[in-house]
Amino acid sequence: MTIHQNFINGRWQAAVGGATREVINPANGQVIGIVTDSQAEDTRLAIAAARASFYGRGEWRRMSGPRRAELLYRVADAVKARADELAELDTRDNGKPLREARADVDDAVACFRYYAGLIGKPQGGVYEVGDGFGPMHSFAMHEPVGVCGLITPWNYPLLMATWKLAPALAAGNCVVFKPSEITPLSAVALFEIFEQVGLPAGTANLVLGTGPAAGHELALSHDVDMLTFTGSTRTGQIIASAAVGNLKKVGLELGGKSPNIIFADADLEGAVEWAMIGVFFNQGEVCSAGSRILVERGIAERFVARLAERANAMTIGDGMGNPDIGAIVSQAQLDKVLAHIERAKAQGARLVCGGERYTEGGCAQGFFVRPTVFDGCTREMDIVREEVFGPVVAVQTFTTEAEAIAMANDTPYGLAGGVFTTDGARALRVIKELRAGVTWINCYNPTFNEAPWGGYKMSGYGRDLGVNGLLEYQQVKQVSINLQPGVVGWYRN
Repeated sequence: MTIHQNFINGRWQAAVGGATREVINPANGQVIGIVTDSQAEDTRLAIAAARASFYGRGEWRRMSGPRRAELLYRVADAVKARADELAELDTRDNGKPLREARADVDDAVACFRYYAGLIGKPQGGVYEVGDGFGPMHSFAMHEPVGVCGLITPWNYPLLMATWKLAPALAAGNCVVFKPSEITPLSAVALFEIFEQVGLPAGTANLVLGTGPAAGHELALSHDVDMLTFTGSTRTGQIIASAAVGNLKKVGLELGGKSPNIIFADADLEGAVEWAMIGVFFNQGEVCSAGSRILVERGIAERFVARLAERANAMTIGDGMGNPDIGAIVSQAQLDKVLAHIERAKAQGARLVCGGERYTEGGCAQGFFVRPTVFDGCTREMDIVREEVFGPVVAVQTFTTEAEAIAMANDTPYGLAGGVFTTDGARALRVIKELRAGVTWINCYNPTFNEAPWGGYKMSGYGRDLGVNGLLEYQQVKQVSINLQPGVVGWYRN
């Protein structure tokens, strides 16, 4: 079996220590790949390559905007050409249904094209300034930050890579990218595409390995100018603490325990459909999952019954067969999800459906969980307070709009939230009060390249996507010009 290697300074190379790691298909527990297992020394080599490329040769940052855009458009075209292969890699690596993986590839293509299109668009501003020093002109220049470390999670392997790589490269930075060690295969394919289209050596560097061994060095290094991370809040805290040494710019998109509020006047069938998408899409392994459903008391019984009916009807199996729900990404994650379920039972939540490992129809060797609905949940329960990151939802009830808002905001997280109602004024009132960075009205979870993505509170800071996503990877330089060169003489009487 081929050993997939790091890509550093335009070359594929094994880890300095020669270690490797197996990649497992969560649908059946079988080995589907072997990758280099890097340590801090390998990350330092990648950082040095990126630094020499950015500050030394400067090919990428000095390249004309149109030429840089052309190369990113070529990346998008190459990703599209390999769409079937990339989707299959993510399905076998992550466990998600193939149709969802294919949608991720389509989104990745659109994301590269979006940021290629932003290159050369108007930026900065021109300012009127005082004339105390004579005629002056002042303006702002947007420049790349420098060497950027990018770390992504395992739930959307190709798409999360694209969300960070596309804007970072469009802005003119050189990057060191570390994907999750659990799902690295589509990242390897993406860097094959970077090599194919001819990105200058050292512009994009790939390091394969674990967070503590390989990723932590990106946070510690004084030669990294910026670090962005998507993943758990606890890991984000560790990264932010390690990054203070050189006061590097840091962007964090972290965990969530997002509320989905269903008012009695909502279209019940539509609300159930979107709630299903909100919590069971991608096996519930979504940072913005609507894992707390808050239902107005008058419709709660009907809503929960219909949600459970739909959840029980979901097909489960190997993602390659396009079931409704695929495998949990790993044995370790499966154990965490099952532990959350058992704790919820012990704390008094009422199990409506699911609540166990699924082993039927050839799934015994994989990591599957039945879609799970808990009712009668209260604020002190762990199932309401903690992120599960699996196909598990906690239902609570409310009686008034004010109570719904208070319950929705009763969390240390603030990534996402949704509201279902036919009352437009109420929808806007409630959304305005939600302390969350991404919100939806009468839908849940649609995401767009054009719209910024990120959280409040312990869900992190900084933004992916949209123009904001490009600005994250830039810094602003102020330039003032004296239009009448010469001695000012301000110190004279």
